[in-house]
This record gives sequence, C-alpha cells and structure tokens, in this order.
Amino acid sequence: MFTGLVEHVGTIESLEHSESSSPRSESGARSDSTGARIRVNAGPLATGLAESGSIAVNGCCLTAVEISGETFAADLSGETLRHTSLGELKPGTRVNLERPLTAMKELGGHFMQGHVDGVGRVARLESEGANWWFGVRVPAELARYVAMKGSIALDGISLTVAGWHDGIVETAIIPFTYEHTNLSSLKVGDAVNVECDVLAKYVERLLDARGESPASRLSVARLLEEGF
Repeated sequence: MFTGLVEHVGTIESLEHSESSSPRSESGARSDSTGARIRVNAGPLATGLAESGSIAVNGCCLTAVEISGETFAADLSGETLRHTSLGELKPGTRVNLERPLTAMKELGGHFMQGHVDGVGRVARLESEGANWWFGVRVPAELARYVAMKGSIALDGISLTVAGWHDGIVETAIIPFTYEHTNLSSLKVGDAVNVECDVLAKYVERLLDARGESPASRLSVARLLEEGF
C-alpha cells in the first residue's frame, strides 16, 4: 500500500530484457518479452530498503531482489512490461520512488496499491505562473473511473482531477511537486503509469455482482408466472 507522496526521484541505471527472439515495438520495448531486470539508483532512499521489500517505481509496486550501495534491482514480469511504462525506460531516466505505507505514517495522499491499471500519454505540460497544468490522455477503458475532484495516480504521484475532457485528465501542479518528482523531465507523448482510485473499482465490481445475482432478476411478473 502506498500514498502517492513521492519520497525521492531516482535514476534508471539499466534495464536488461530476458532473451527473446521477439521484435521490438516502436517504443523500443519487446511487446511479448518474458521479463526483465531493472536497476535503479535510489540515492539516500536505498538505506531504508531490504531485499524482498516493496518499493514503488513510477507508481508500480516492485520487489527489491538485490541491493548494492545506493542501487537496487527488481525483476519485471512479462505482464508488468505489457501493462506499465517500465519497459520503455532508458538509462538516465528519472523515476518517482516511494516506500510502502507504514502503520504510523501520515496518509497525505490517497490509498494506492501500486497496481498499474494502464499506460497514458502526456498530452500537456504547461506553466501557469509559478504552477503547471499536467494533462494525460488515459486509456478509454479507464475513463469510467475518472471523476472531477477525485483522486488519480499518475507515475505514482497522488493527484486531484481538476479537468476532464476528450479522454484527457487535467491536474494542477504546484511548484514543490514539479520540482520534487519526475514531472520536470517529462514531455508530450511520454508514457505515464495510471492507477485509478481503488474505491471506484470495488464499487463497480459490487454493482456488477448485484447484476449477476439471480435475485436481481426477480420481478412481480416472474413471481406470478411461478404461482406466487
């Protein structure tokens, strides 16, 4: 569980894909890769990591399998490469890092699982005085989870939806967030991990379950047909 409050901006040192004869996509990632190992320089955050511990990289929950100095390594499954932006990262790319929420830690963002729902693309990053407008085009299948003034995680940053039009989520960014996350290094067209509010997904599933329930198909006409 995470909060979306970025603790440190790390740097990708390497991304080594498993051997595969598959061709690369236009982005450079293998679309059906069997996996990869990523190495991230976490700076001072590395001292608080332990092997087998979790850490969110651009909002994606990973397991640290190796730690050496300020660098940790994590293995990426083919599923992770297909459904997150991690497969597109290159050495030198800046990434948002956050350690898991602890029982005594202040919940300043919103509840996040580190389970990426899809990959969006930066549509807008424009200054407005000292602040910024950050727009991301989200996958069509995630549109139903977007609500004005609701929460959304973009590259692991807990943000509030300030605008929603034509499939683009607009968020207002203050100078501190811009300077202490990877936002300052993003450009239009870049891939961004999107995690929608978990509450919306559970509500949707509960409503779906009600629709699947035999009881929900009962009606007065049906009861009369059955002799009641």
